[in-house]
Parts: sequence; C-alpha cells; structure tokens
Amino acid sequence: MAFIASWLTSAIAAAVAVWLIPGLEPVGDRLTSIVVFSLAIALVNASVRPIMQTLSLPLTILTLGIFHLVVNGAALLIASWLSVNVFGVGVQIMNFGSAFFGAIVISVVSSIVGSIIGSN
Repeated sequence: MAFIASWLTSAIAAAVAVWLIPGLEPVGDRLTSIVVFSLAIALVNASVRPIMQTLSLPLTILTLGIFHLVVNGAALLIASWLSVNVFGVGVQIMNFGSAFFGAIVISVVSSIVGSIIGSN
C-alpha cells in the first residue's frame, strides 16, 4: 500500500511538473505517459540515484547541498530516457535546465502531496 501511495504522489508531482515546465513534453497519451514516467522515477530513485548521491557527496558538501539539485536533475533525465526509450511512452525532457527545474517542482509537490495523503 505504501508503494501505491508513493507512486500516486510521484504521478501527481510529475503531472504538475509537465504542466508547469515548458521543456517537459509527454510522449503518447498524457495520462499513460505520466504514470509510466513516475514509475521510471521510482526505479531510478531506488537504484541509480543513491549511487549518484554517494559519488557526488564531496561536491554536495562543498556546495552546502546545492549540488544535490544537480543530482536530482540528472536522475530525472535518466528517468525520462528510461521511460521514452525502454517503455515507449513517458515524458521527454528537452534540456538540463528543464530537468533541473522539473526536479525542483517534483520535489516540492511530492512533499506537499505526501504530507496531505500521509505517505513518507
């Protein structure tokens, strides 16, 4: 049940990011692409992102945590590539700036929605 709540939170946050950020474009049906993209985000967050955070820890400490936003943007780019090229539907991200601001929007909206529905 916790995975479903987390996936729903991620899907709502991804939908808001696609709606707000101009460089995030859905590929295929809008609802299907956002659901698949949020699944790809969950896969990347569970597997690749911890490795990226560990490797970038010195830069994150040096920049007082700001480099963590760059890691989140890179993870979003990987999730976009995974959703579009492997699953065939998803959200295409046009450039790193869109990924950077998309990651910020997804983080903020996920925090808000997660606190409302009670997921961690």
